[in-house]
Amino acid sequence: MKKNIVSVFILVLLALTNLASAAAEFRGAWVATVYNLDWPSKPGLPAAEQKSELRALLDRAAELKLNAILFQIRPACDALYASREEPWSAFLTGEQGLSPGYDPLAYAITEAHARGLELHAWFNPFRAAIHASDKLAASHVVRKHPEWVRTYGGQLWLDPGVPEARQYSLDVILDVVRRYNIDGVHIDDYFYPYPKGGADFPDASTWRQRGGGLERGDWRRENINRFVKAMYQSVKTEKPAVRVGISPFGIWRPGVPATIKADLDSYAHLFADSRKWLAEGWCDYLAPQLYWSCEPEKQSFPVLLAWWRAQNPAGKAIWPGIATERIGAARPASEIARQIALTRQGTAQPGHIHWSMKALMKNQGGVGALLMRDVYH
Repeated sequence: MKKNIVSVFILVLLALTNLASAAAEFRGAWVATVYNLDWPSKPGLPAAEQKSELRALLDRAAELKLNAILFQIRPACDALYASREEPWSAFLTGEQGLSPGYDPLAYAITEAHARGLELHAWFNPFRAAIHASDKLAASHVVRKHPEWVRTYGGQLWLDPGVPEARQYSLDVILDVVRRYNIDGVHIDDYFYPYPKGGADFPDASTWRQRGGGLERGDWRRENINRFVKAMYQSVKTEKPAVRVGISPFGIWRPGVPATIKADLDSYAHLFADSRKWLAEGWCDYLAPQLYWSCEPEKQSFPVLLAWWRAQNPAGKAIWPGIATERIGAARPASEIARQIALTRQGTAQPGHIHWSMKALMKNQGGVGALLMRDVYH
């Protein structure tokens, strides 16, 4: 009898442990608004239809047992919320500066929290306009401060080397932190722009004026380091409970670790020293975009995951981005389940983020059914 009681006790303890692990696991999905990738389905929908689509996204997230949505609210120095500084996004209404008739961020927060989901506000710090030819509202920063703006790759960018431009983007983020009940602040992999056509970012005059004797690449990295550090410290000062997350390109540098190959060097091309940010503890979670599969040696998901975890003396959460949208003939949904299983091994802070919500909405390759049946059950 005593032996049976002990067995039952052990089974109950294991069940409680599993429940605690499930509660602790971060299960996120990005909801991109740039180009209307995830929401709204197209610009200019009536407010009621936009709200209906957003509720459907959140219902699906809750059904799948996700617990966080990373909601893009500033694609390009515009706003999907009632900003005091920046114009309404054209991705909402089709016309920059035109109100959709409600506050999408406030609505998303209320609806997400009602479903037990965290809402992380996702910002792009330096992209100023998707197309250099876009019709911009009078309140847009490009119109107010053209001296901060550079044209590159057919887009407009705030120059990260201008301290006032960095402070402007930081102030935009802090305004949201102060006024909205968000659970997190999130930025992705766009710092200096991705290289295009072999051209260099046109900041020579800024560097000559403000470089302080640093080599140009080191100076650019230091500009981004200053922004990331200030963002983390400022958000935590305003609201310590708000989580700060960064999602850099998944490979820090080609050849690191030795088997890894890549055409892009995020350290030298995007000037993003993401390993330093993690080592310094300038985030609550790092979500490197590990959009590759488990098998190829040159870009191996498990190899990269292990490397990122080893760069973490501050003990921050490592919640990789996984490429759910790449499910297809060459990558079955079971690959996503395998990657999630790897994120649960060897860590007290398991978690991952799906790119993006659209793949989960349409059950791409049966992934939604698989997650509910075998992964998130």
